[in-house]
Amino acid sequence: MINFCTLFDSYYLDKGIALYKSLERVSDDFTLYIFCFDNKSFEVLNKLNFKHAVILHHSSFETPELLVKKAERSKAEYCWTCTSVIIEYVLDNFDVDSCTYLDSDLYFYHDPQILFDEIWEANADVVIVEHRFKNNAYGKKLEERNGKYCVEFNYFRQTDKSRKILNWWKERCFEWCYDIPELDRMGDQKYLNKFKELFTGVHELQYLGGGVAPWNLEQYNLKQQNGYNIIMNDNKMGDFHLVFYHFQNIRYLPGRKVNIKSQTKNKKLKYAIYIPYLTEIEDIRQMLIKEYGLSYSDKGIVRSSNPIVGFLQKHFAAFKVQTWSDVIDLDKLESYNY
Repeated sequence: MINFCTLFDSYYLDKGIALYKSLERVSDDFTLYIFCFDNKSFEVLNKLNFKHAVILHHSSFETPELLVKKAERSKAEYCWTCTSVIIEYVLDNFDVDSCTYLDSDLYFYHDPQILFDEIWEANADVVIVEHRFKNNAYGKKLEERNGKYCVEFNYFRQTDKSRKILNWWKERCFEWCYDIPELDRMGDQKYLNKFKELFTGVHELQYLGGGVAPWNLEQYNLKQQNGYNIIMNDNKMGDFHLVFYHFQNIRYLPGRKVNIKSQTKNKKLKYAIYIPYLTEIEDIRQMLIKEYGLSYSDKGIVRSSNPIVGFLQKHFAAFKVQTWSDVIDLDKLESYNY
């Protein structure tokens, strides 16, 4: 049994449901512990009654100390603060051998067992995933800002070594967790740079299919695609299955358009990945609107507690288009060839 955990509120409910459905499509041997950060998401998910999910309310783990952080930090910064907390909660309160945190905007295309085979063979206590930024000046700049590793797929085993690392990470995030790039800190993420330096038992995931995202997609090509089964190619490492994709930074535009911000001009590759996801998200949104009264105004994502940065994120980030093939018409999804 593979145990995952994730967190989100009703604003990300469509993505969280898509994450669950993608896991159910590729695996029947998992449990996803979902931490709901508002009442509406908790209500809806309990009614949906997913077979492989355990639904938890944020009040189940929030302490007075955490509530102070909640008041001080933006919604995104508070979620980052809680990443280590929910992993710890699952390890403390459920009979599990390990728990792997998943960002709610991940989507699985292939059975993740291929990743866990590597993890178990490495006898890892903790697993971290590199961003795999491009090896050029811009890639180095991104790594300097965001860190070498991504908080997206983070495995912690039920061991003393793992617990020591998890507790260190949690303490650092309680001290400081903001959307501000500093030398050794950026949200909850740059702390991962210290894991291998300070601790043993930490494994860097090697399989390229775990960790594909907009910031590294340009480095790969589409080798084969059959429904959700996508085989990609890296010029140096060869062919690999796309296990999961991180749909970070999708921005909705006026007029039923979306800027996917894929960071690649390779239409065949980007559409093979993005169109099935956007199609499922649209189906889920329509269900949530009709059956549960949710609304999706897509007013913009704000990550920073800094009011100036937050204003820019909310009102301008969506309109930064690198290539026009990234602008997708949601009313014509079936017309995109891949």
